[in-house]
Amino acid sequence: MGDDRYGRTPRPGGRAPWERYPADPDEPAPTGRRARHDDTGAAAAPISVQDLVERVDSERQTRRRRKADETDETTGSATASTPPPGTGAQRAVRDTSHLRRVANAPGTGSNRTVRPAEPLTDPVTEELPPVTAATPPPPTATAARAKALLGRRVASPADYPTTALPAAVGAEPAKRVSPVQRRRNRQLRIAGRAALAMIAIVALLVTGGGWGYLREKDNNFTKVSAIEDNNDDVVDADGQTGDENFLIVGTDTRAGANSQLGAGTQDDAEGARSDTVMLVNIPANRARAVAVSFPRDLDVTRPDCEGWDNDKAAYSGVKFPGAVGDKLNATYALGGPKCLTKVITKLSGLKINHFVGIDFSGFESMVDVVGGVEVCTTKPLVDEVLGTVLTTPGKQIVNGATALDYVRARHVYGEERSDYDRINRQQRFLSSLLRSALSSKVLMDPAKLNGFINAFAQHSFMDNVTTKDLLTLGRSMQKMQAGNITFLTVPTAGTTSYGNEIPRESDIKAIFRAIIDDQPLPGEKKTDAPASPASVAPAPKAKLTAVDPSTVSLQVSNGSGQAGVASTTATKLANQGFGIYSTGNYDGTSAKTTVRYSSGHEAEAATVASSLPGAVLEPANGLGSIVEVVVGSDFAGTVKAPTAFGQTLPDTPTDAGGPSAAPVTLPSDLEHVNAADDLCK
Repeated sequence: MGDDRYGRTPRPGGRAPWERYPADPDEPAPTGRRARHDDTGAAAAPISVQDLVERVDSERQTRRRRKADETDETTGSATASTPPPGTGAQRAVRDTSHLRRVANAPGTGSNRTVRPAEPLTDPVTEELPPVTAATPPPPTATAARAKALLGRRVASPADYPTTALPAAVGAEPAKRVSPVQRRRNRQLRIAGRAALAMIAIVALLVTGGGWGYLREKDNNFTKVSAIEDNNDDVVDADGQTGDENFLIVGTDTRAGANSQLGAGTQDDAEGARSDTVMLVNIPANRARAVAVSFPRDLDVTRPDCEGWDNDKAAYSGVKFPGAVGDKLNATYALGGPKCLTKVITKLSGLKINHFVGIDFSGFESMVDVVGGVEVCTTKPLVDEVLGTVLTTPGKQIVNGATALDYVRARHVYGEERSDYDRINRQQRFLSSLLRSALSSKVLMDPAKLNGFINAFAQHSFMDNVTTKDLLTLGRSMQKMQAGNITFLTVPTAGTTSYGNEIPRESDIKAIFRAIIDDQPLPGEKKTDAPASPASVAPAPKAKLTAVDPSTVSLQVSNGSGQAGVASTTATKLANQGFGIYSTGNYDGTSAKTTVRYSSGHEAEAATVASSLPGAVLEPANGLGSIVEVVVGSDFAGTVKAPTAFGQTLPDTPTDAGGPSAAPVTLPSDLEHVNAADDLCK
């Protein structure tokens, strides 16, 4: 059987198509074209696998070179198409040097010689310069050729060009850092970490040091018991939410260092009295400060008190019954801070939440720490007991010792009001002292601030006061204008037969009512907000809707001056469906029947007012959800059915729209000093 070049199907047997099969004796052996022309008739020599592979490689090389020649003819057509002058058309001679011939087997009749096999070599890959994005290389003949090779179509993978174009990939290669630079970078990293560590340590020390400083100063304070959490004498406790009320007491003890300051000895006056009593109110908005002074000889009713030992700053455990007609300073001498706080709370109605007591020595030290305080007098100040305090008139800076005599003098020649003239000097002095203590010279000077706090701590005793409270209070008052700091003096009406100053209780209540409600005070120089343009009309008042009477709780107070009116009116209101919370007497009298309410309960108050002909509405503080009906002297006893639930309520006149609408009437002779006043006037 012959090979498959003649299109015959090979027989089975697992042989390759090019391998020879044994001849079939029954079938004549096929002969090839060469065999038919062979004179000898000898059998063809067999072809090996190696010969076949060499033939395939030879054909592939021939096809590749033919394609390359065609490309060369295309690129060089200008030269190849023009023959040299004087020559005719020449036929291109095909280069067949790369072809190999395979020798025929003996007897095939071919006289061709077999050329030795040549080694297979690929075209050499040309190396091109790298291409960068910044400066692309100019086009060259080699680049043009490479582009032509890449752009043409190929018939088989063998025809792919072997020339590759390198391309720039990624970022620019990192430069090698010199050892010196590496050491420098390492040193910088170490220095940065060390700086961060130092900052953290300093922050920790400052925070911890500040906390330790406050705690150390607090431990130096002498703590006493002076404040009661629940006191029925507090007026409108809800209206005082956020207020800070300090009861400041200056004692005239002769014990210890005080006996060396010209104050006398314990033989002259045993124990300690409240030589100066001042109640300071700072409202929640910190917009102003009001200090009210109480005369030392004020006639008061002393409650039941526990005995006080001023030398030990402790209570003795001895109980003393209450008494009428006691002096204010004697109340402190007997019952100490706690008894004095009860008396001042009853007189003022303020919720006292801080107590501070200081003696003569502490006062003198604080004045020296701030560098002295400026005072002014229109004439030399000479006291019958203390002698000459100020030798010359006019403004002058006084030290601690002189300042102490200045505020203590009670028998000054030319002054006729004794304690009241002294209180006036004390208030003017404190105005100047506040300006000095709250100035940047003290608050921003650590040495002076520390000295001021030390002097305060060593010679004072307090309840519910910390160093942080004092610093916070000082910084909040530092932002306060001097005109917003006012000093008042409790008014009195003569003296009793034993020399006690008689308090004018109704005027005192009016003063502290104005303080609680933040109403204007005599001598106050607050900066008012700019008035609204007259052309701008006020917004129309929203209409109110009646509420269910059963949801309203009423407090009925009798302000008519007639007994039993509150109970009778409460019964009539209950018959109309209103809930009755309590009945009682109003603090004073009222000419008009008034319905008082807290903010947010306007509809409830207007519903109640619709049952009381002629009643007016009055906003108030501290009532919460309770609506108070003050039965006035104009009340005729008529109570009608209220406006039906859900209906629009009629407009009801308002008689006290807060501090700006109906200010409390204060006495015209009220003693007052403003921190912005000229000291010499």
